[in-house]
Amino acid sequence: MKKSQKTAIYGMFAAVIIILQLLSYFIKIGTFNLSLVLIPIVLGAHLYGIGAGAVFGAVFGAVVSVCCITGLDAGGFILISASPLLTVLVCIGKGAAAGAVAGLVSKLFKGVNEHLAIVLAAIAAPIVNTGMFIGSLFIFFKDILYSWAGDTNIVTYVLVGLIGTNFIIELIINIIAAPSLFTVSKALKKSY
Repeated sequence: MKKSQKTAIYGMFAAVIIILQLLSYFIKIGTFNLSLVLIPIVLGAHLYGIGAGAVFGAVFGAVVSVCCITGLDAGGFILISASPLLTVLVCIGKGAAAGAVAGLVSKLFKGVNEHLAIVLAAIAAPIVNTGMFIGSLFIFFKDILYSWAGDTNIVTYVLVGLIGTNFIIELIINIIAAPSLFTVSKALKKSY
């Protein structure tokens, strides 16, 4: 692939990621944002590899960071108020890791079955994204996590409040989208 073609493709993926992440703050299921942003990250990682997945995930993390700073992401605003640099590092790190792991999983299973590869990559991305976020809360923002939980048991709050709703929705969306991603990836591969 030519450098100009790669730049254009990366730019297109970045634009879609930015738009989908910004839209997620306005599409809600109950109190949780409906996030579709992992779909193009998984597709990009599947098509262009681990490095591309990391780049696309980092773009997602950068947008989340800006939304934390501006207050569009209310929970993120609380975290960034407590530790700006650490919050930005967590946002970009978890996004980049989710994209890179999606690319790695896809690469490992492409030789076995390409459809299986993209489904497993679509499952891996939200696991890494949510897992790193929850881990970061426990490691770096434990006091805030406990204040969010209030009188609720912390494990119950994390499992039901944070992981239960948001993670399950993201995982289901990714699993449902995976067959479409497979179709899109085949069409894109034929175009170049």
